[in-house]
Amino acid sequence: MTTNTPTSPFAGRPVIALLAIAALMLAAANLRGGLVVVGPLVMEIRAALDISASAFSLLTTLPLICFGVMSICVPWFTRRWAPQWIAIVGLMVISLGVGLRLVDNYPLVIVGTLLLGSAIAVLNVLIPGLVKAFFPNSVGLMTGLYSVTLSLGAGLGVYLAIPLLEQFDNWRVPVAMWAIFPLFCLLFWLPMVRVKGVGRPANPVRISLWKDKIAWSITLYMGLQSFYFYSVATWLPKILIENGLDAHQAGTATALINLVSIPFNLIVPILAAKMTNQRVLVFGTFVVSFTGIVGLWWQPDAAPLLWASFIGMGCGSSLSLALSFFVLRANNTAQATALSAMAQSIGYLLAALGPVSLGLLRDINGHWQWALLLMLALQFGQVAAGWSAARAINVVPDQDRTSA
Repeated sequence: MTTNTPTSPFAGRPVIALLAIAALMLAAANLRGGLVVVGPLVMEIRAALDISASAFSLLTTLPLICFGVMSICVPWFTRRWAPQWIAIVGLMVISLGVGLRLVDNYPLVIVGTLLLGSAIAVLNVLIPGLVKAFFPNSVGLMTGLYSVTLSLGAGLGVYLAIPLLEQFDNWRVPVAMWAIFPLFCLLFWLPMVRVKGVGRPANPVRISLWKDKIAWSITLYMGLQSFYFYSVATWLPKILIENGLDAHQAGTATALINLVSIPFNLIVPILAAKMTNQRVLVFGTFVVSFTGIVGLWWQPDAAPLLWASFIGMGCGSSLSLALSFFVLRANNTAQATALSAMAQSIGYLLAALGPVSLGLLRDINGHWQWALLLMLALQFGQVAAGWSAARAINVVPDQDRTSA
């Protein structure tokens, strides 16, 4: 791991440090809410736009593709503009994207979805690097807080949707909240542009990690854990309903995944930052994730809340570990951003295949057994990638490698 830890730009300045923490956490809270809020409002939105179920599905699948495509562009942005300004513009584009999803015009809604997904992709990659730049001595704690806020933002997006719909009798109200919230966050980000030592590098250099084995291990770990999460989030309710549970029970089990993951979002990065290597955490995450899927495969109706709890532990731990690797395996902010871009670009493209692959296996076989067996098999790939990524070895940019 890094041997010379730089000093925080907020050393001796507690007020601006608290402002920076608030800025990072508020940005994190915006990275899922505007996406997931449409899920509970599917019937109202389809009726307003007069679209089919497949047309509506683009509102949830296109952002994942944007994550994969746009993530790789972030290092290019950071070589030209200060990351604080990129974050500010990203929040403004999130607001615009969500705003366009309020109109009664499906093509404009698609444009808004593309803008929303692209802006979120940029901030997904940017924030781990800013965590390392702002708080180099507290990367474990800050990564944990970031991961928790990410999950809370997603949870609020889902849980507030129906109460706000019922309160105002208008589906646009819960969606509009996620167009206004990013603009409020700008109040905390504008002071960040004056933070010294975190702006655009004087002599920006393109950092490539495509030849680094550790970078590829982290990328594969990120991709497989995302594949796992988005597959489960998409199909768990249907799996449980087809095995005899009612919609309420299935919804409770699915909601439990996010709830259970929150303490692991916080604890795992703190533990990871204190360890020489993180193999114990990688293996523990594998055990709980594997157990949850085995339970679904073996007898899903026997203990659905228990299986969902195991899955939630695994999802929270694996996401937090992946985010921690971005910071712990990089020597500086530029490397952390390049590593985050590489891992998230490929990782989210892989994640986009998850729900489609499982749904296809379900349609071919008429049951979920083969789909769940695929999930179990991929868990072995994930633990192998994590085992390699957990070694106390930092990434080495391609341009720093000496030819044999």
